[in-house]
Amino acid sequence: IKEKKRHMGDTKHFCPVSLKENFVLYPGLSEHAAKYREKIYYFSTSENRDKFLKNPEEYVAHNEPIQAPPLRVCLLGAHGAGKTTCARQIADKLGIFHIQFEEYLQGLILPKTKEKVGPHFDEEHEEDDTKMPIPSQELEDFSQTMTETENEKSKEEVELTDEEEAIKANLMDNEALPPEVLDNIVPDWWRKEPFRSTGFILDGFPRTLDEAQYLSERGLCPDVAVYIKVEESDVLGRLFPPRLKKWKDRQYKKMENKKKLKDLKAKIRV
Repeated sequence: IKEKKRHMGDTKHFCPVSLKENFVLYPGLSEHAAKYREKIYYFSTSENRDKFLKNPEEYVAHNEPIQAPPLRVCLLGAHGAGKTTCARQIADKLGIFHIQFEEYLQGLILPKTKEKVGPHFDEEHEEDDTKMPIPSQELEDFSQTMTETENEKSKEEVELTDEEEAIKANLMDNEALPPEVLDNIVPDWWRKEPFRSTGFILDGFPRTLDEAQYLSERGLCPDVAVYIKVEESDVLGRLFPPRLKKWKDRQYKKMENKKKLKDLKAKIRV
């Protein structure tokens, strides 16, 4: 009741300093409160309160209301829960950016790796059944040429930077991304254009408690966090059929290659 009777400032219970400097609606705390022109302002930290008190006019509204930041949404859920499908529809409807976090990471290292990395993609490359073995007796020259080509390719391989190695380890083995790597990726979506003035839906981040704490420590507050909860049977029904089809296709190609190899050997014997 006391809270309702209070004359709150232009930013209500959000920190005016965070809004002005970082364009973020950061909830303030009653223990970090200050009064200016008979209005109460809440601040996220005591440092922000001190900044405000030094120059209040910089952080309050004058001729028109303070502009609120655009919508920022974090969409979370298990793999196969349908996050990306929902995120695309929401982004299209609201006119905001859709950022698929793992796809974004893939894009950062793709120029050097030349292909997507991770357990899901490794499954498809465990056995390259589309390549047919060639009898070495008849094609020694060909095998030598192939060896030389492979050696040349290995020389051409580009070394990954420490940041790219960390991203690759995260995609391959789910190792945590260091804060210094996240600093080069995540804050830009809050602070730089065109995301700053348009807003976004961040699909698949934060994924861990450490990543959520990282957002909190950096003052990067989403306006909404949505967690999609689905039954295991639903996820299985969504993910299993396409994977089964891929497996069947690989088995079919394997059988076709075995047949071609058998025919080739027969021709060589003749």
